[in-house]
Amino acid sequence: MGDLEEIIQHFQDKLSSLQRMLDLSATDLPKQKIKKLGQEILELDRILEEFEKCVDHQKEHLKQLKELEKLFQNDLETVQHMKDNIAAHIPRKKCAVKEDRPALNQNTAADVQPTQAENVKKTSRSFVKEMECITLQEYESIPQYMKGRVSYEQLNAVVEGINTAVKAKYRILTQPVKALNNHARKLQQRFKDQETKDTKGQFFVVEDDIREFTQMKVDKRFQGILNMLRHSQRLREIRGGGFVRYMLM
Repeated sequence: MGDLEEIIQHFQDKLSSLQRMLDLSATDLPKQKIKKLGQEILELDRILEEFEKCVDHQKEHLKQLKELEKLFQNDLETVQHMKDNIAAHIPRKKCAVKEDRPALNQNTAADVQPTQAENVKKTSRSFVKEMECITLQEYESIPQYMKGRVSYEQLNAVVEGINTAVKAKYRILTQPVKALNNHARKLQQRFKDQETKDTKGQFFVVEDDIREFTQMKVDKRFQGILNMLRHSQRLREIRGGGFVRYMLM
């Protein structure tokens, strides 16, 4: 009884044998025939019991296979979701801000002399803190009413823009006055005037810095993105003196 067909044939043979014996039951059967009939019935009962055990075993095996299939299906859906939502900004400690000179607007580009910046000596504040990129998990945790139509890529583009403004500001702020031209000197003095005891040793920008060093529009949409960055604990506000200072955290 190696396969299902053999099992079926075996049962048919047994049943045929029993049927013949039952057909003869109208007449008196010898004791040996009755004994054989009983043996055949017991044999069928034993085979049925084993067959039921085999069916139960196969049912349990099928259940395990279905559970395994469900796990594989979940993994497949997760991988497909990752494939369909590959982020432009892979989560990392810092955003990929270019190391070259940040883009300035036309006024600043005309006033700051590159040859002067190259001769500036390093100071104790040569290190400039940068805002970390928003991870995809953090982006998804932001309430929908706060995100609106701002995409993950657009949010991190503002992060990079703020980092550009911070680097440009503190590059000027740490230079000796004599190494700067008139416009850069005015900027440096403005930066110093905006500092308070709460901002000492910290890095921050104001809206004028965003306009000065980047091409980003400081509008209602920009303010909404700042709310998202505050929610994600990337910056906090310090008000005073008619300014809103956006301090990196």
